[in-house]
Formats: sequence, structure tokens, C-alpha cells
Amino acid sequence: MDNSDSGKNKKINEVDLDEVLPIIGEFGRYQKLLLWLVCLPACIPCGFGAFNQLFMSDVPPHWCSEPQLSNFTAEQRKRIYEQSNVTQVKNGCMRYAINWTEVLASSEVHGDLEQLVNESWPLEKCNSWEYDTSFVQSSIVIDFDLVCERDIYPTVGLAALNLGGPIGVYFFGVLNDRIGRRKSYFLCLATLIFGSLLTACAMNFWWWATSRVIVGLTIPAVYQIPFIIYVFFLALELVGPNYRSFITVMTCMFYTLGLMLLSGVTYYVRNWVYLALATSTPFTLFLPESPRWLLAKGRIEEALKILETLARINGTVLPDTFKQKLKQKMMMERTLSEEKRLKEGPGVLALCRTPNMRLKSILITFNWFANDMVYIGLSYYGPSLGQNQYLSFLLSSVVEVPSCLVCWLLMDRWGRRWPLCLAMTLSGISCIVTVTLPPDAVITTLVLFLFSKFTISASFLIIYPFAGELYPTQLRGIGIGTSAYIAGLGLVLIPFINYLGRENLVLPLLIMGILSVIGGITGLRLPETLHYKLPQTVEEGEEFGKNWTMADCITCVPKRPSEHSNSYEDLTEKLEMSPTTETTALATGSASGRSKFTRQQSIMETPLDSSGVVKMTCWF
Repeated sequence: MDNSDSGKNKKINEVDLDEVLPIIGEFGRYQKLLLWLVCLPACIPCGFGAFNQLFMSDVPPHWCSEPQLSNFTAEQRKRIYEQSNVTQVKNGCMRYAINWTEVLASSEVHGDLEQLVNESWPLEKCNSWEYDTSFVQSSIVIDFDLVCERDIYPTVGLAALNLGGPIGVYFFGVLNDRIGRRKSYFLCLATLIFGSLLTACAMNFWWWATSRVIVGLTIPAVYQIPFIIYVFFLALELVGPNYRSFITVMTCMFYTLGLMLLSGVTYYVRNWVYLALATSTPFTLFLPESPRWLLAKGRIEEALKILETLARINGTVLPDTFKQKLKQKMMMERTLSEEKRLKEGPGVLALCRTPNMRLKSILITFNWFANDMVYIGLSYYGPSLGQNQYLSFLLSSVVEVPSCLVCWLLMDRWGRRWPLCLAMTLSGISCIVTVTLPPDAVITTLVLFLFSKFTISASFLIIYPFAGELYPTQLRGIGIGTSAYIAGLGLVLIPFINYLGRENLVLPLLIMGILSVIGGITGLRLPETLHYKLPQTVEEGEEFGKNWTMADCITCVPKRPSEHSNSYEDLTEKLEMSPTTETTALATGSASGRSKFTRQQSIMETPLDSSGVVKMTCWF
């Protein structure tokens, strides 16, 4: 079969849901119900599972237990340690090696015990502790005595939570492709609940830490499934191109809403066992399967049923011509040569094979790593600042709302590169400035922390679409998956960086600030993507941004390039002359006369497998 016949058959049997969505409704009642009642609420459990652990491991004031002073009040026993000038005693890790019964019998003082203390007495390690439960009523620190020599154990628990993440995202990513979105999401949610139940039943620290690894398996996935699967399903398949950026921003907003809700739940539920249960309530919503996924599996009738339901609720009718065209496509068998071509796609080594792609891959991965480290690190660090940990956590969550909105507006006017650089640099500088503040400037430190969280949240939102636009379509899934995976491994380190704050409150902020500034400055070397046709093949990916100059670096507001302005556009023009690249030309939207994106003005295709379904495993 010659190229012309092949092109005709391809055009006849090609099915584009974007062509039928304007007919049956781009963002009608069906999509709105699915968005507000299903997709967005499904993003909330991630914040609960990821950050409830911070409040399970609260460290209350503590001091050595003194059974011989049981006749005195807890406040009197506490003052022995609070008013001591011996550091080890004041920290509640050492006690006076004396017999208090003999001291009391030989003394005429019976009221204030601190008046009896002789700081020259010998010291010994404590083997049990008392805790002030007036504010922190319950935590694993109290139940498992995680203080003094064991005070690093809660940090190990956070590292255990993050350790399960890279394993879980890959495992549930594979399940998404094999058993479908709805089943994999509920399996992920069931795993989260099972891990939370084990957490609530923990009898010792290592039982508790193991249960946190199980919960950690679901923490990225339970957010990424609604975000990348359902939102991609909604944004790429059931919603027209004009509303896709809106849905992405709303997903981030609902994730933030989950964090704000968590601050309220933790304030009212002070028992860590009940908190583990209260923050793992299942979402009993039945999420519909993706039509593209159903079509890829040959389940035509189920896919048509979803589309017909969509049309009926939106008050429209699914065209009969589309139904017929859909069935014709699914009946056509793929040739062996096409299968071989699809199986021989580029691998992960293609990210580093050529110099320009290698440089961009390194910079993207480092910026993703820095964003992950600083964003999660500041989120973990928030409750330790200010005078009220619940209010501090709430404020650190609230600032993400305007951050998302401002970021959304700037991306459409200033592009991706400069907003990313400014956000990361300003976040880093505000963190570093805290080093110059006196120790008692708690409120000022909190304000600078909130500004850092505001700016890093913006860059955290930018890095996802920016990375997707920089990687060519053939490498987009592999590239994003590799960068996100390496960045996720860095999250195991961030709890130990925050642990340094026990001795010096601002030291973790200094480390995160330096990392953020370096990430922001190096990000300027990446090419801008706003207004540019983005690369599809590996060859185009190497050419995109290859002729980068210092003039490009200092251009804050990207200009819309002319139709044939540089070597990359010339390359794209030449490639589009070939009949085999017809789909590349169609991707620009010229055939249909409408823009693929209204808010996001760069053109980006989603990586598909041989059946036309979004390659979600690669995305994970």
C-alpha cells in the first residue's frame, strides 16, 4: 500500500474526541458534576495521608519520671527540670542520681522542690518520662517514649513514609494501565485505609513505622491518580481544549483545600489514634472509566455508553456518524510493521544521548528535585514555627490558594521560565534572610516562611507543565517519569534536614533557601515554551532551544515568534512536508481552526500507546 492510500485509510479511521466534544458539550452539566463531585474531592485524601503524621508525632514538654515524688504535683516535679541550669537536666534527658526520700526526710523545705536541688549532685540517664499533656494530649512520642536518645525516631517515620512513594507510584501506575482507573484508585484508597488502620493499632514504634511505609505507598499515587488520570481523563478526553488549564488549577486548589481541612481536623482531634482513623475515611465514589482506555481495550459499547450519557446529561445527542466511525476504527487491525515500529520507541537513554537533550534533562530533573525538596520541606517545617502549630499549618496551606491563581496568570503572559526562576529565587532568599533574625523574632520568621511557601508553591505548579512541554512527545512520558522519580527519592532526605532545626531553628531554612536559589538561577538556562510549537520527535527535542543565547535569557516577556523565525521552526516546517507527519500538522489545530489551549498557548501532545490510550505508566 502506498503512502497516499495509507494516509486516506488513516484519515478515515482516525477518531478524535476533540471533534465530537463541541457537539455533545465541551464543559456541560456532565463534566461539571464529574469535576465538582468526583474528581476534585478525590484529591483531598492525599493531603490527609501525607501530613497527618506531623501531628501524630508532636513532642510535648517532658521531664524524667520521679516515682519517689509522687506525692507532689506534676507542676512541682516539672519545675525541678525547668529551672535547672544543667543543660542535660533541663532538656529532660538526665536526672539527679539521688534518693529523694532521704533528701526530703533530712530537709525542712516541703513546698518548692527546686529549692532543695544541688546542681553538684551526680547525674544519670532517665529511663522513663512524664509529659505535659495540657496542649499535646496524645502522640506517638508520649506512648513510645521517643525523646532524648530516641528523638530522631519520628524523623525516621517521616522518611519511611516517603520511602514508599517511589514504589507505590510505579505499582499503581502499572495497575492503571492493566485494570483501569476506577479499580486502581479504589485499590490505592483501600491500601491507604489499611495502612491507617495498622497505624492506629500500633503497639510500638517499629510497627507504627512499618504501617507508615504502607501508607506511603499511596501518598503520591492517591493524588496523582485523580490529578493525572481523572483530570487528564476529564481535561483531555471529556472536556474541550478551552477549559483544560482551568481544571488543572482547580485540582491544585482542591488539594490545598484538603490541607486546610486537615488543620481543622487535627485541631479538634488531639488523640493520634483517632486522628489516624479520622484522616483516612474512604471516598465511596464510583469514578467512570476513561473512554480512550475502554476503546484501547476493545470495550466499544462501554465507551459509547459513557459518551451517550455525557451527551444526554448535557442535553445533546451523540452523532451516529461518530458511532459508525468509532466502530470502523476498532475493527481495523494494525499491521505487523506498525507494531514493530511502536515497540522500538526511544528509551530512557535518549534523554542523555545528545548534548542539548542531556542538558535540558539534567536541568529539569534538578529543578524538580529542588522544588520537591523545598515545598515538602517547608510543609513539614510549618507547624514548628509560630506560637500555634495548628494556625501555622493552616496559614502555610492558605497561601497556596493565591499562589496558584497568580501563577496561572503569569504563565500566560511571562511564560514558564522567568516565573519559575523568580518564584524559586524569591523563596530561597526569604528563607536565607531568616538566618539574620534574632532567635526571639518568631513572628517575623513565620511571615518570611509564609512568603517562601507562597512562592515555592507557584514554582511547584509551573514545573509540571514546563517539564511536559520541554520533553518531546516521544520522550515525554519517560522524561517526566524519570525526573519525578529522582526528585521523589530526595524526599527521603528532607525529614533529616528538618531534624537539624531542633538545635538551630533556621538551619533547615538556610539549606532549603540555598537549594531553591540555585534551582531558580539554573532554570534560566532552559528555553521558553510559551507561543512555541513544541517538539514531537527526539530530533526536534534536540533542536528545540539549541540556539539559546544570553539575549534569550534576559528576555522576561517572551515574544510571539514569526511563522518561520528560527532553525527549529524551519525543521518543523520541513518535517510537516512529509505525508507521514500529518498528525503533527493536525496537532497545531490549523485543520479545525480552533486553539488547542486558550489559557496555555503552547501546543503539547500527550504520549499515547499503540492503541491511542494515554501512557499513564510512563507519566508516573
